[in-house]
Amino acid sequence: MNPVTRRPPRRRDLAMLWHQVRYEQLTFWRNPQSAFFTFVFPVVVIAIFGVMFHGGTPSPYFYGLSALGYYVATIAAVSVLGACYSQLAIVVASRRQNGILKRVRATPLPSWIYFLGLLAHCVMVGVVDVLLILGVGRLFGVPFPGVARWPAIAVTLVLGATAFCALGVAVASLIRNAEAAPAVVQFVLFPLVFLSGTYLPIHSGAVVTVAGALPVRPFNEALLGALTRSGGFAWHDLAVLAAWGAAGAVVAVRRFRWDPRPE
Repeated sequence: MNPVTRRPPRRRDLAMLWHQVRYEQLTFWRNPQSAFFTFVFPVVVIAIFGVMFHGGTPSPYFYGLSALGYYVATIAAVSVLGACYSQLAIVVASRRQNGILKRVRATPLPSWIYFLGLLAHCVMVGVVDVLLILGVGRLFGVPFPGVARWPAIAVTLVLGATAFCALGVAVASLIRNAEAAPAVVQFVLFPLVFLSGTYLPIHSGAVVTVAGALPVRPFNEALLGALTRSGGFAWHDLAVLAAWGAAGAVVAVRRFRWDPRPE
Protein backbone atom coordinates (compact mmCIF):
# COMPACT_ATOMS: atom_id res chain seq x y z
CA MET A 1 0.00 0.00 0.00
CA ASN A 2 1.23 3.50 -0.82
CA PRO A 3 2.33 5.27 2.41
CA VAL A 4 0.34 8.35 1.36
CA THR A 5 -2.91 6.38 1.55
CA ARG A 6 -2.21 5.44 5.20
CA ARG A 7 -1.99 9.08 6.30
CA PRO A 8 -4.88 10.56 8.31
CA PRO A 9 -7.31 12.42 6.01
CA ARG A 10 -6.31 15.85 7.30
CA ARG A 11 -2.60 15.24 6.81
CA ARG A 12 -3.28 13.78 3.39
CA ASP A 13 -5.26 16.88 2.39
CA LEU A 14 -2.50 19.17 3.65
CA ALA A 15 0.10 17.17 1.72
CA MET A 16 -1.95 17.44 -1.49
CA LEU A 17 -2.50 21.16 -0.91
CA TRP A 18 1.23 21.74 -0.41
CA HIS A 19 1.95 19.76 -3.57
CA GLN A 20 -0.56 21.87 -5.51
CA VAL A 21 0.93 25.14 -4.23
CA ARG A 22 4.39 23.94 -5.27
CA TYR A 23 3.05 22.99 -8.69
CA GLU A 24 1.54 26.45 -9.19
CA GLN A 25 4.78 28.09 -8.11
CA LEU A 26 6.85 25.94 -10.48
CA THR A 27 4.45 26.68 -13.34
CA PHE A 28 4.70 30.39 -12.60
CA TRP A 29 8.50 30.50 -12.46
CA ARG A 30 8.87 28.36 -15.59
CA ASN A 31 7.48 31.31 -17.51
CA PRO A 32 10.28 33.76 -16.61
CA GLN A 33 9.03 36.56 -18.86
CA SER A 34 5.61 36.61 -17.16
CA ALA A 35 7.17 36.32 -13.70
CA PHE A 36 9.67 39.08 -14.46
CA PHE A 37 7.03 41.61 -15.52
CA THR A 38 4.66 40.61 -12.71
CA PHE A 39 7.22 41.88 -10.20
CA VAL A 40 9.12 44.47 -12.21
CA PHE A 41 6.20 46.49 -13.60
CA PRO A 42 4.84 47.77 -10.24
CA VAL A 43 8.39 48.35 -8.98
CA VAL A 44 9.20 50.46 -12.05
CA VAL A 45 5.96 52.43 -11.64
CA ILE A 46 6.63 53.22 -7.98
CA ALA A 47 10.27 54.08 -8.77
CA ILE A 48 9.08 56.59 -11.40
CA PHE A 49 6.66 58.09 -8.88
CA GLY A 50 9.48 58.12 -6.34
CA VAL A 51 11.64 60.23 -8.65
CA MET A 52 8.71 62.54 -9.41
CA PHE A 53 7.42 63.02 -5.85
CA HIS A 54 10.48 62.41 -3.67
CA GLY A 55 10.57 64.78 -0.72
CA GLY A 56 6.91 65.82 -1.06
CA THR A 57 4.93 67.03 1.92
CA PRO A 58 1.45 65.94 3.05
CA SER A 59 -1.29 67.49 0.93
CA PRO A 60 -5.09 67.71 1.22
CA TYR A 61 -5.25 66.58 -2.42
CA PHE A 62 -3.80 63.23 -1.31
CA TYR A 63 -6.04 63.04 1.78
CA GLY A 64 -3.37 64.36 4.13
CA LEU A 65 -0.61 62.10 2.80
CA SER A 66 2.42 62.81 0.69
CA ALA A 67 1.95 61.98 -2.98
CA LEU A 68 4.45 59.13 -2.80
CA GLY A 69 2.90 57.73 0.39
CA TYR A 70 -0.47 57.68 -1.37
CA TYR A 71 0.89 55.96 -4.47
CA VAL A 72 2.83 53.33 -2.51
CA ALA A 73 -0.50 52.12 -1.10
CA THR A 74 -2.54 52.34 -4.30
CA ILE A 75 0.11 50.73 -6.52
CA ALA A 76 0.46 47.96 -3.92
CA ALA A 77 -3.30 47.45 -4.18
CA VAL A 78 -3.31 47.34 -7.98
CA SER A 79 -0.42 44.84 -7.96
CA VAL A 80 -2.57 42.52 -5.84
CA LEU A 81 -5.38 43.00 -8.36
CA GLY A 82 -3.04 42.00 -11.16
CA ALA A 83 -1.86 38.85 -9.38
CA CYS A 84 -5.18 37.72 -7.93
CA TYR A 85 -7.76 38.89 -10.47
CA SER A 86 -6.26 39.53 -13.90
CA GLN A 87 -3.72 36.71 -14.07
CA LEU A 88 -5.98 34.19 -12.38
CA ALA A 89 -8.90 34.85 -14.73
CA ILE A 90 -6.65 34.55 -17.79
CA VAL A 91 -4.90 31.40 -16.49
CA VAL A 92 -8.18 29.65 -15.66
CA ALA A 93 -9.71 30.53 -19.05
CA SER A 94 -6.58 29.32 -20.84
CA ARG A 95 -6.37 26.06 -18.87
CA ARG A 96 -10.02 25.33 -19.55
CA GLN A 97 -9.66 25.88 -23.28
CA ASN A 98 -6.46 23.80 -23.43
CA GLY A 99 -8.17 20.89 -21.67
CA ILE A 100 -5.99 21.12 -18.55
CA LEU A 101 -8.97 21.65 -16.23
CA LYS A 102 -10.77 18.69 -17.76
CA ARG A 103 -7.76 16.47 -17.05
CA VAL A 104 -7.45 17.85 -13.50
CA ARG A 105 -11.11 17.05 -12.95
CA ALA A 106 -10.44 13.42 -13.91
CA THR A 107 -7.74 13.02 -11.25
CA PRO A 108 -8.35 12.14 -7.56
CA LEU A 109 -7.37 15.70 -6.57
CA PRO A 110 -10.37 17.34 -4.84
CA SER A 111 -11.61 20.50 -6.55
CA TRP A 112 -11.32 22.56 -3.38
CA ILE A 113 -7.63 21.68 -3.03
CA TYR A 114 -6.97 22.66 -6.64
CA PHE A 115 -8.54 26.09 -6.21
CA LEU A 116 -7.14 26.63 -2.73
CA GLY A 117 -3.69 25.94 -4.19
CA LEU A 118 -4.32 28.55 -6.88
CA LEU A 119 -5.51 31.00 -4.21
CA ALA A 120 -2.45 30.42 -2.02
CA HIS A 121 -0.15 30.89 -5.00
CA CYS A 122 -1.83 34.18 -5.98
CA VAL A 123 -1.68 35.46 -2.40
CA MET A 124 2.04 34.66 -2.24
CA VAL A 125 2.71 36.52 -5.50
CA GLY A 126 0.65 39.49 -4.32
CA VAL A 127 2.48 39.65 -0.96
CA VAL A 128 5.88 39.60 -2.67
CA ASP A 129 4.73 42.41 -4.95
CA VAL A 130 3.58 44.49 -1.98
CA LEU A 131 6.84 43.94 -0.09
CA LEU A 132 8.87 45.00 -3.13
CA ILE A 133 6.78 48.17 -3.52
CA LEU A 134 7.16 49.01 0.18
CA GLY A 135 10.90 48.45 -0.11
CA VAL A 136 11.23 50.77 -3.10
CA GLY A 137 9.04 53.34 -1.36
CA ARG A 138 11.36 53.19 1.65
CA LEU A 139 14.30 54.04 -0.62
CA PHE A 140 12.49 57.27 -1.55
CA GLY A 141 11.60 58.21 2.02
CA VAL A 142 8.24 56.52 2.67
CA PRO A 143 8.46 54.96 6.15
CA PHE A 144 8.24 51.18 6.30
CA PRO A 145 5.15 50.12 8.34
CA GLY A 146 5.79 49.47 12.00
CA VAL A 147 5.06 46.17 13.71
CA ALA A 148 1.73 47.44 15.09
CA ARG A 149 0.38 47.98 11.57
CA TRP A 150 1.07 44.48 10.24
CA PRO A 151 -2.02 42.69 11.63
CA ALA A 152 -4.29 45.12 9.74
CA ILE A 153 -2.05 44.93 6.65
CA ALA A 154 -2.08 41.12 6.70
CA VAL A 155 -5.86 40.87 7.11
CA THR A 156 -6.45 43.45 4.38
CA LEU A 157 -4.10 41.72 1.94
CA VAL A 158 -5.46 38.22 2.56
CA LEU A 159 -9.10 39.30 2.40
CA GLY A 160 -8.51 41.45 -0.67
CA ALA A 161 -6.55 38.73 -2.43
CA THR A 162 -9.22 36.14 -1.62
CA ALA A 163 -12.04 38.39 -2.82
CA PHE A 164 -10.30 39.23 -6.10
CA CYS A 165 -9.39 35.57 -6.68
CA ALA A 166 -13.08 34.70 -6.32
CA LEU A 167 -14.00 37.50 -8.73
CA GLY A 168 -11.28 36.34 -11.13
CA VAL A 169 -12.68 32.80 -11.23
CA ALA A 170 -16.21 34.22 -11.60
CA VAL A 171 -15.16 36.31 -14.61
CA ALA A 172 -13.24 33.33 -16.06
CA SER A 173 -16.43 31.27 -15.84
CA LEU A 174 -18.14 33.78 -18.14
CA ILE A 175 -15.34 33.96 -20.73
CA ARG A 176 -15.92 31.73 -23.75
CA ASN A 177 -12.36 31.43 -25.05
CA ALA A 178 -8.83 32.18 -23.90
CA GLU A 179 -8.20 34.70 -26.70
CA ALA A 180 -10.94 36.95 -25.32
CA ALA A 181 -9.78 36.66 -21.71
CA PRO A 182 -7.30 39.59 -21.58
CA ALA A 183 -9.77 41.96 -23.24
CA VAL A 184 -12.66 40.94 -20.97
CA VAL A 185 -10.50 41.15 -17.83
CA GLN A 186 -9.19 44.63 -18.69
CA PHE A 187 -12.64 45.84 -19.75
CA VAL A 188 -13.87 45.11 -16.24
CA LEU A 189 -10.76 46.24 -14.35
CA PHE A 190 -9.63 49.37 -16.22
CA PRO A 191 -12.57 51.68 -15.38
CA LEU A 192 -12.73 50.42 -11.78
CA VAL A 193 -9.07 51.25 -11.18
CA PHE A 194 -9.46 54.83 -12.39
CA LEU A 195 -12.83 55.44 -10.70
CA SER A 196 -11.31 54.20 -7.45
CA GLY A 197 -8.51 56.79 -7.38
CA THR A 198 -5.60 54.44 -7.94
CA TYR A 199 -3.69 56.83 -10.19
CA LEU A 200 -5.42 60.13 -9.39
CA PRO A 201 -7.27 60.90 -6.15
CA ILE A 202 -11.03 61.25 -6.69
CA HIS A 203 -12.79 64.01 -4.74
CA SER A 204 -16.19 64.00 -6.43
CA GLY A 205 -18.79 62.94 -3.89
CA ALA A 206 -20.95 61.08 -6.39
CA VAL A 207 -18.01 59.15 -7.87
CA VAL A 208 -16.66 58.32 -4.41
CA THR A 209 -20.07 56.99 -3.35
CA VAL A 210 -20.43 54.79 -6.41
CA ALA A 211 -16.81 53.58 -6.33
CA GLY A 212 -17.11 52.88 -2.60
CA ALA A 213 -19.76 50.27 -3.33
CA LEU A 214 -17.48 48.52 -5.84
CA PRO A 215 -14.53 46.31 -4.81
CA VAL A 216 -11.43 48.27 -5.85
CA ARG A 217 -11.86 51.52 -3.89
CA PRO A 218 -12.61 49.76 -0.57
CA PHE A 219 -9.43 47.74 -1.04
CA ASN A 220 -7.48 50.93 -1.77
CA GLU A 221 -8.93 52.64 1.29
CA ALA A 222 -8.36 49.68 3.60
CA LEU A 223 -4.74 49.36 2.47
CA LEU A 224 -4.19 53.12 2.70
CA GLY A 225 -5.49 53.08 6.26
CA ALA A 226 -3.39 50.07 7.27
CA LEU A 227 -0.18 51.36 5.67
CA THR A 228 -0.19 55.11 6.16
CA ARG A 229 -3.03 56.38 8.34
CA SER A 230 -4.32 54.97 11.60
CA GLY A 231 -2.91 51.50 11.05
CA GLY A 232 -6.22 50.02 12.19
CA PHE A 233 -8.84 47.86 10.55
CA ALA A 234 -11.13 49.59 8.03
CA TRP A 235 -14.12 47.43 8.93
CA HIS A 236 -16.60 48.98 6.50
CA ASP A 237 -14.22 48.64 3.54
CA LEU A 238 -13.33 45.09 4.56
CA ALA A 239 -17.03 44.22 4.78
CA VAL A 240 -17.59 45.51 1.23
CA LEU A 241 -14.62 43.42 0.04
CA ALA A 242 -15.98 40.34 1.80
CA ALA A 243 -19.41 40.84 0.22
CA TRP A 244 -17.89 41.09 -3.27
CA GLY A 245 -15.77 38.02 -2.59
CA ALA A 246 -18.84 36.06 -1.50
CA ALA A 247 -20.75 37.20 -4.60
CA GLY A 248 -17.83 36.20 -6.82
CA ALA A 249 -17.64 32.80 -5.14
CA VAL A 250 -21.37 32.19 -5.73
CA VAL A 251 -21.07 33.07 -9.43
CA ALA A 252 -17.92 30.97 -9.77
CA VAL A 253 -19.55 27.90 -8.18
CA ARG A 254 -22.78 28.20 -10.16
CA ARG A 255 -21.29 29.03 -13.57
CA PHE A 256 -17.88 27.37 -13.55
CA ARG A 257 -17.20 24.75 -16.22
CA TRP A 258 -14.29 22.33 -16.36
CA ASP A 259 -14.76 21.43 -20.02
CA PRO A 260 -13.91 23.78 -22.90
CA ARG A 261 -16.88 25.73 -24.20
CA PRO A 262 -17.96 25.04 -27.78
CA GLU A 263 -16.96 27.80 -30.19
